[in-house]
Parts: sequence; C-alpha cells; structure tokens
Amino acid sequence: MTSSRPYLIRAMHEWIVDNGMTPHILADASNDQVQVPRQFEEDGKIVLNIGPTAVQSLDLGADAISFDARFDGKQMTVFIPIQSVLAIYTRENGQGMMFAEEDLPPTDDSQDRSANPKSPHLRLVK
Repeated sequence: MTSSRPYLIRAMHEWIVDNGMTPHILADASNDQVQVPRQFEEDGKIVLNIGPTAVQSLDLGADAISFDARFDGKQMTVFIPIQSVLAIYTRENGQGMMFAEEDLPPTDDSQDRSANPKSPHLRLVK
C-alpha cells in the first residue's frame, strides 16, 4: 500500500493556502538526499515556507517535495524526500499536521531494524 503522507501534505497545503495562510513544513534534514540551505538547519531539522509567494515551481510529489527559492539572495533548488517531512502547518496559528518520525527509513548509522523489530502499533479488538 502506498503512503498516505504525500496525499495528506497536498491536502493540508491546499487547505492552508485556500484559507489565506502561509504553509510551512518541518523536515528532517539528516537524510543525505535532502537538499536544503544547511545554514538554516537546527538540530538536524529545518522549517521552510512553501507558500506561493515564497517559492517557485513547487512540486508536492508522491516521493518528494521540490521547489526553487531564494535564501540570503541566492537561488536554490530544494529537494525533500516525502519521508523526511515531519509536519505541515500554518505560520499564523500553527494549525496543521505532524507525521511520526518512526516512519523514516533507517539511516546508514542506525541499527538494523530486522535485528530489533518493533511490535505492531495496531491491535485487533473483538
């Protein structure tokens, strides 16, 4: 089954913009595939304005979010794998949606999950 995360991100983005607010995303910047302005990272995470006036060529794709923007006057293409998006919310009042970090794929330096499996989050109740 495909991830619901890209669909939820697109829906929240549309809802935020339709209500005249500014969409921001919180992303885990520790993934090697993430291309963001590293000078704005804090504790391995970054907050980015993805509003229509802040970015160009916004693509809220199934596998990644990408766009062009200016940071300190320099043009940059930003690329964030969808699994690295931790939240989407409004700047004005903080309403939005957070995503669980445990959904992130393991990094190269993390322990092999097959050696330490987690129990399921769902339980069948009759």
